[in-house]
Amino acid sequence: MNKSIYSKLALTNIKNNRKTYIPYILTAVLTVMMYYIMDALARNKSVGDGSLRLCLNYALGVIIVFAVIFLFYTNSFLIKRRKKEIGVYNILGMGKRHIAKMLTVESLITAGASIAAGLATGVIFSKLMYLVLLKILHYKINMSFEISPVSVARTILLFAAIFALTLLYNLMQIHLANPVELLRGGNQGEKEPKTKILLTIFGVVTIGIGYYIAIATESPLEALMFFFVAVICVILGTYALFTAGSIALLKALRKNKSFYYKTKHFTSVSGMIYRMKQNAVGLANICILSTMVLVMVSTTVSLYAGMDDILNTRFPERFRVTNYAATEEGMERTGQIISQETEKAGVTVKNKVAYRSGEMSAILDGDKVHLEDTGSYGMSDMVELSVIPLEDYNTFEKKDVSLGDDEALIYMTGRTYGKDTIQVGSRRYKVARELKDMVLERKNKSNVVERMYMVVPDLQQTVKITDEAYGNSTMDDAWTERMGNVRYIVRLDLGGSDEKCLSAMKAMQKQIESEVSPSVCESRDISVESFYMLYGGLLFIGIYLGLMFLMATVLIIYYKQISEGYDDKERYQIMQKVGMDKKEVKRSIRSQVLTVFFLPLIVAIIHIAVAFKVMTKMLATLNLVNVPLFLTCTIITVVVFAIFYAIVFAITAREYYKIVN
Repeated sequence: MNKSIYSKLALTNIKNNRKTYIPYILTAVLTVMMYYIMDALARNKSVGDGSLRLCLNYALGVIIVFAVIFLFYTNSFLIKRRKKEIGVYNILGMGKRHIAKMLTVESLITAGASIAAGLATGVIFSKLMYLVLLKILHYKINMSFEISPVSVARTILLFAAIFALTLLYNLMQIHLANPVELLRGGNQGEKEPKTKILLTIFGVVTIGIGYYIAIATESPLEALMFFFVAVICVILGTYALFTAGSIALLKALRKNKSFYYKTKHFTSVSGMIYRMKQNAVGLANICILSTMVLVMVSTTVSLYAGMDDILNTRFPERFRVTNYAATEEGMERTGQIISQETEKAGVTVKNKVAYRSGEMSAILDGDKVHLEDTGSYGMSDMVELSVIPLEDYNTFEKKDVSLGDDEALIYMTGRTYGKDTIQVGSRRYKVARELKDMVLERKNKSNVVERMYMVVPDLQQTVKITDEAYGNSTMDDAWTERMGNVRYIVRLDLGGSDEKCLSAMKAMQKQIESEVSPSVCESRDISVESFYMLYGGLLFIGIYLGLMFLMATVLIIYYKQISEGYDDKERYQIMQKVGMDKKEVKRSIRSQVLTVFFLPLIVAIIHIAVAFKVMTKMLATLNLVNVPLFLTCTIITVVVFAIFYAIVFAITAREYYKIVN
């Protein structure tokens, strides 16, 4: 055969199948563009090596996995629709070797156009994405825009490999099939599927487990540990229920004579039963992708919108000093530096609280606090224990409380202790009083780990408990020496202009960390830039990946409607020939499309509603405890997504009607 004939046939085939090829190429272009932009941003030297670069690299990994799976998935729609056409070529005399050459040329054209257009749009829009990222990060960060040759090369190599693999898959499909199978491949009928009881039960059980974890989880740390287990269970259950449960539901509807024997229900239910085997995976994919879009967008928008709440939760006071060795000289010098620098900057010190404390992680088991790893405990049993001498407590609370040698005061931030005695390590104390409040921290059930404050009679007992907690530590000696000392902590607010306060805090941080070692200073004003880097980066990635998954959802819906339109065309033509008018056909089509189309959205919303509680616990680990804000963002995200979903339905349903009619 003349070599030019392959090019002509390939171009003609793409033109004739434009309803399926154009969306595929557009999706490939967008995927290439999104990968290049993310890779270029991740490689931008001005991003630095901190949290933002880490977030961008994680997102890049997600895009690579998505690109491989999604392009393979959409390619399967294309090859299925092309099988009959390829079978005709085969019967008319084209050998499989010639068909393979034609498909290779088609793939080269598709891949070349997609990669070239994707890179061109990627270079153009990367500047826009760069500016959007800077806007989201909120602060003036010295980032420079650049076109990355490495990113261009990586993009070409990655997508050339993906298109090569899809071509090999297509050639294998053609090679293994005979001409008769190819002719029937596009509209091969399905046998009535059997009701798979075991798979249905598996789906109910796995979704039940996922839902139970989401509802029963109370601790933020447990939420982090078990959330992904719940996600896997819900994904498996969704696929199982859409595959087996949907068939069981449709057969139950068929048994309901008053429902089934109506024109619009009879044709739609019977048609869906026979095709549900191939429909189920597509519907489950739409449901899972919709859930992912809703989760990512609602959580990242909430984190960004609640930035002030996050900063207030993370930094209850404006400036905090932690000296890891509470010596008299260090405490005195810390006080001097604070006085000198605040006076020099012209700001006033307010709400100052200074105290010594032994800080350690422990396990609360009834009336016992274990200072070592017991090996068997739940995440809810963990507490962060602060042991404070009575002298310091009386000073910052402005009280005159007295304690016996074996007495202690107890304060827990998230629950009530409710016991008369407490044993900490080898020492047992009577609980003189359980405090209802404390200057150091308000009651707060959203803490990642429960905080317990214990006031003991004197500093010597604080030292002994701290020594016991770290005495048998298996950690590095330097770490143990640093953490095993009684600490001196100063917390304060400042009054004055923001510029003067920031100047004072930077000066205090520099002097204290250099002169009073080892010390760490934390400040809401100093840290706000790094928080915007992290949460702004998460928002950017959440919306970016959300748009990518939304694109996948739209394309799966489109191909599903087109595929079903061609499958239903002959069936509805036969029904019209046996007496069904066009109005009844349209009503039947609407019933089928509405039933199938909106089922994934409804299930996705149910998933989000059930997961809401566990997501609030996870957000607490990122310092967002404003549940009403998260609820508002979630509702708005669901409403906007549902409107967009309905628009996509209207557009794709119109294409479906055109094909069927």
